[in-house]
Amino acid sequence: MKRSAGILLYRLVAGQPQVLLVHPGGPFWAKRDSGAWSIPKGEYDDAEHPRACALRELEEELGSPPPIAEEALVDLGEVRQKGGKAVRAWAGEGDFDPATLRSNTFTMQWPPHSGEQREFPEVDRAEWFSPEGAREKLIPAQIAFVDRLLERLAQGGEE
Repeated sequence: MKRSAGILLYRLVAGQPQVLLVHPGGPFWAKRDSGAWSIPKGEYDDAEHPRACALRELEEELGSPPPIAEEALVDLGEVRQKGGKAVRAWAGEGDFDPATLRSNTFTMQWPPHSGEQREFPEVDRAEWFSPEGAREKLIPAQIAFVDRLLERLAQGGEE
């Protein structure tokens, strides 16, 4: 089973939460929008702690060091996506300017059966969304991470 780990970066704007989502790069995702976005995440194996993977992937996909402190991360648990991949996530408060996105890249044969290798960004854009907007854009299984973050923020507000 494939396993991924990621960070749901959030910020508060006028007291309201916004979450940072990324859109996958490459030709397969170019025309997909609703239900295609994700938290910044990547696969890990038994040799890597999932939280370390989540922080590494955040940096690789955004192109800059994570704007959060590792000790401040809040565990949001795990979900299983439609294809069977298990995704573990943490939330962290921080800011990021999507205009500074500099994602790492991957190489694949494109067009198919052409023999030609082309390079594509792993993430082609990042945007801040309200929780409602995030629910529309996210891969369905990952919506649970937004809901869990909102529960945590509501609990913190009652203290």
